Amino acid sequence: MAHRYRYELLLAIVTGILLLAGLGKIEVNIMEARNFTTAREMVQNREYLLTTLNGEPRYQKPPLPTWLTALSGMAFGFDSLFTLRLPVVAITFLLVFAFYFLSIALGLSKKQSFNNALILITSFYIFFGGRDNQWDMYTHAFMVTSIFFLWRLLQKDTHRLGNSIAAGVFFGLSILSKGPISLYALFLPFLISYGMVYRFHLKGKGIYLINMLFIGLLVGLWWYAYVRLKDPEYFRAIVGHEAANWASYETKPFYYYWNFFIQSGLWTLPSLTALAYPYLKKRVDNLKAYRFSLLWTLFSVILLSAVPEKKPRYLLPTLIPMAINTGFYIDYLFRRFSKGLPRAEKLWVYFSFGLLGFIALAYPFALTFILKTDILNYLPIAIISSILMLTCAFFILRGMKSFNFQITFYSTIALFTVVVVAIIPLSQNLFTNPAYKPASSALNVEAKYGVKTYRLNDIAPEIVWDFGKVIPSLPKINENIQAPPEKQFGLLVARSDSTIVRSGFPNFEVKKVHTIDMNYRPRHRDRLIRDYYVLRLKE
Repeated sequence: MAHRYRYELLLAIVTGILLLAGLGKIEVNIMEARNFTTAREMVQNREYLLTTLNGEPRYQKPPLPTWLTALSGMAFGFDSLFTLRLPVVAITFLLVFAFYFLSIALGLSKKQSFNNALILITSFYIFFGGRDNQWDMYTHAFMVTSIFFLWRLLQKDTHRLGNSIAAGVFFGLSILSKGPISLYALFLPFLISYGMVYRFHLKGKGIYLINMLFIGLLVGLWWYAYVRLKDPEYFRAIVGHEAANWASYETKPFYYYWNFFIQSGLWTLPSLTALAYPYLKKRVDNLKAYRFSLLWTLFSVILLSAVPEKKPRYLLPTLIPMAINTGFYIDYLFRRFSKGLPRAEKLWVYFSFGLLGFIALAYPFALTFILKTDILNYLPIAIISSILMLTCAFFILRGMKSFNFQITFYSTIALFTVVVVAIIPLSQNLFTNPAYKPASSALNVEAKYGVKTYRLNDIAPEIVWDFGKVIPSLPKINENIQAPPEKQFGLLVARSDSTIVRSGFPNFEVKKVHTIDMNYRPRHRDRLIRDYYVLRLKE
């Protein structure tokens, strides 16, 4: 039995190690802080539909990822980053295995599908998205699962009703995770590519596709309808703002994503090679599936490029079909490397994977150069990680020397795993900001002076999350800031607004007593710095 499911078991082990190692040691970013804070306020306020962030309506993102995060918070508390990130780890497991079974459904072998899944989970943005509890991984994982069941519906004549229901439910869950993002960036390119390569043969299946669409829209849109009914004015304002962002915020030229293969990180050069259709088309075992994965990848990039708003992390869905596409090149090397390749191809393989081997060889020297005498403080992990990195380098290079690409490939996966297990946690202790002071440190100031804390203007979600409770804004009348009813209160202020505090409260004694600096790294971001003032009404 274990032999029968060896690929699934190995895939679960590797995915678990990569996603769980050092999971609680990563700093909370802005997107994650929004999700965590909204989940905490859900539980505190017992309001799970009209979501809030720092006490104000937050309808920019649908609530499914936040509901799952809230469940984890209710079960384990909101103090552990490790447990708060477990929902996204579980969803990434869903993505990896839905992807694995979709690869098999394409007609690829279990071994090739296993390798494809390893490429996926070790791709840069997939890996980091699987450890970062915000909305992207949820919407794309659910959509890949929906596509798997849709594929079965389109390709098979059995279990049509079950496949249509499952495809519809996961389609709706994707919408309920981040709106139409994955529908546009993953599902629509899939449909275009499928139609071009496999053609749509819908005889007897139309009713099941309608059933899928009906269920998907019902599951995906009910929350939007509820919020639109309960809070129409605020909902309309947010929808308008979000729609405007697509055309006016973080705008980049059409060609901005043309280096998309770089986002796969470890697989940059193999991914680029796999995109060379004239080269690889005569070297793959399943040309139809290769054409499909290539078109799916390219149409995803083209559609994302058509949207003015662009960010590198928005390429995450493109990495999913690209992992299948890259896998065709890897499979070719599995089959042909030991039998001999043309000189130019062999040199390219040596360069692509030998580069990784030499980087691993250089690791101990680079670590010593970076840490200098501080390496003594991290000696055990430095020694162990160096030994493991040198071992991986040895097998990567040995695999190429002995013409056994299987050794090289799996040693590359091992290399990535060592980086995750040993180096990433180590890096959390390096390059830290000596002036770092968490927002939670202001709670001691609040208690010392017996005040309630307010804020002046907007405040970073990371500060709100770390502070642990709502930080209300001072009220304004005709753009004039009003003092709260308390005779003494605390006020968090950006340094650029310090003059407002001095001049805007003439009836109060103003005293700066503390500074919050949430810049975990030495890089300086003003939005993560706030001065804490105590204002006391003059006698």
